[in-house]
This record gives sequence, structure tokens and C-alpha cells, in this order.
Amino acid sequence: MSEKRKRIKLGDVYAIPLSDGMFSFGRRFKDASIAIYSHVSSSIEDVPQDEDYQFIVGVYDDVLKSGQWPVIENRPFGNEEEAWPPPAYVIDKLTGGYSIYYKGEMRKASKQECDGLEIAAVWEAEHIIDRIMGDDRWHRDPLK
Repeated sequence: MSEKRKRIKLGDVYAIPLSDGMFSFGRRFKDASIAIYSHVSSSIEDVPQDEDYQFIVGVYDDVLKSGQWPVIENRPFGNEEEAWPPPAYVIDKLTGGYSIYYKGEMRKASKQECDGLEIAAVWEAEHIIDRIMGDDRWHRDPLK
């Protein structure tokens, strides 16, 4: 008997239990990304009403398939373009050069073009929760 794996669907909204008893919420985007809503609530039923996000980052699929963050609804995107996360940047460890990653493609960029973008990374559940809770140790901006 095989364990049934949870299917991840674009637009799924997850309830994210926080260590203080509150709930945050995240919406699945393309490119293995999740948008974390600005809205935080004491009730899992008090879902965000607006698509207002704190941040959007890559997330490991096992985080979403584990069941620790239950899917509470699905909010389809208006069109395919809306389902893409915003661009993110990469710093080449060997050359120090910058690139922007967007829609599965990488292009060279200047440091200035990368300012204000997320660094491209895939996050574990605890790191996302830390960031929601205000602990930024996983999100130090190398551009600053």
C-alpha cells in the first residue's frame, strides 16, 4: 500500500499555523512559489479577503504535501500571467555577477536592477514561518 500524496494545485490557499497560535496564509504560484498574505488571524476560517502579500518565495513541494499546512480553498488566477511569481535575483558565487530569474529563465543583470527583488531561493517551512514571525535571519539581503 502506498501513501496517497497530496496534489499541489495553482491557486491553493494554505493555512500556516504559527508558534503564537495565530494563522498566516499562503497561495501557490507557478515555479514552486508561494505568496504569503499580509493577513494574519487567530482563526483558520478568517481567510484573507484581498490578494495582498507580504512576500513571495520558492517553497519545497514536501512542505505543501505534508498536510501540516492544510489547503483551505483554491483561488484560481485570472489568467496565466497572474500565476507567475515576480522576478528574483541570483548572485554567482564565483564571479559575483548578478542575474534575474523570471518565468523559468535567467538573464544577466546589474546590481541596480536586482534592488528590491527577492533573492532566488527555495525555502523550508520553518524558515517561511520565521520570516512571517519577524525573524529575518533567513532573509538577509546581500545587496544592502
